[in-house]
Amino acid sequence: MIYEHPLAYVLGIEGIALLRGFTGEYDRAFVEARLAEVRRLLDDESLAGAGVEVDRVGTVEGYRIWSRTYGGPNAAFDLDEPVVGEILDALPAGVALDAACGTGRWSAALAARGHRVIGVDSSPEMLARARAEVPGSEFRLGELTGLPLDDDAVDLVVCALALSHVPDLRPVLAEFARVLRPGGHLVIADMHPEVVARGSNQPVRDAEGRPGRLVSHRHLVGDYLRAALPVGLQVRRCEEPRMPVPDPDPDAPAPAAPGPWEVWPWALNALVPDAARAASAGVPGLLVWHFHQRS
Repeated sequence: MIYEHPLAYVLGIEGIALLRGFTGEYDRAFVEARLAEVRRLLDDESLAGAGVEVDRVGTVEGYRIWSRTYGGPNAAFDLDEPVVGEILDALPAGVALDAACGTGRWSAALAARGHRVIGVDSSPEMLARARAEVPGSEFRLGELTGLPLDDDAVDLVVCALALSHVPDLRPVLAEFARVLRPGGHLVIADMHPEVVARGSNQPVRDAEGRPGRLVSHRHLVGDYLRAALPVGLQVRRCEEPRMPVPDPDPDAPAPAAPGPWEVWPWALNALVPDAARAASAGVPGLLVWHFHQRS
């Protein structure tokens, strides 16, 4: 069970902003404004009793619920598509695995680049959407830790926005290495550990309306390397696309504190806009890897 309290979140954002001020990124006036805002937040009765008990939801159940709206707007898509697309554009067409394919977003992109696509996902509901979205490709039910493919079966593996849901990267990357042919390529895009630490995990509600979050794990850069290098995967490229920081809107109405749970935590930034902009400046949103399998 997770206990999400909006006051805890906004105080955390204030704390990050204050640390950046402490190290010289912001001036005295900014720091004093943050301290005054912290005092105001602590006195705000609308935040005092607004905590919510939230269930941890596994990927199969979570994506069953999320599958109905998964193709909708997603800020992570805007971050991964330019970088991953650039990497894919430089690779020859072949047999490609879209691992944790979801509704087939990358399956469609791979097919458009001339690949013969095999999509694997653990969610039957997601696979049903993918089959409808990407006719002519092959989709299989399976787990990342036990891919339903033979050894040396594919030339390329793409895995996008899925690995933060697995507790240990090592068995997953070992599977990717197993199904890759010698000289093959692996492209991974996932949530950066910085934003996972700030609560970037999908909200869902069960049939009874209880709030839940998809289980997420924070994988550091070194965790990927410790999983990849021993199984013969060599680093070709690593990118950390940064989250956009919106400009202040002086005409924006004051938010209704703390707002509905479904839009937490990011909507809570509107309660502390100056601190949120300072805390988010330059922060990467994704971690994108390009690995090459030794020949």
